[in-house]
Amino acid sequence: MFKKKKRLLRRTLTDSLVSTLEICKEDWLTKKRVIDASIEPSEEVLHQLRLAEVKYFFLLREARAQQLFNSRD
Repeated sequence: MFKKKKRLLRRTLTDSLVSTLEICKEDWLTKKRVIDASIEPSEEVLHQLRLAEVKYFFLLREARAQQLFNSRD
């Protein structure tokens, strides 16, 4: 009984982590493209890019710690 609940919870958390990881990756890459196209980006935009990058790499590290991915994306 407990193993089934634990497995279901783990699957739910894994799905949530993967979907959040994909969203953060798209957010980071979108901001990076905008800044690359900008002539002179503001400091606030650069900070937002850095924050998006840190979020993505943190989630990627968590996914690897849970052995969801074996290679780099």
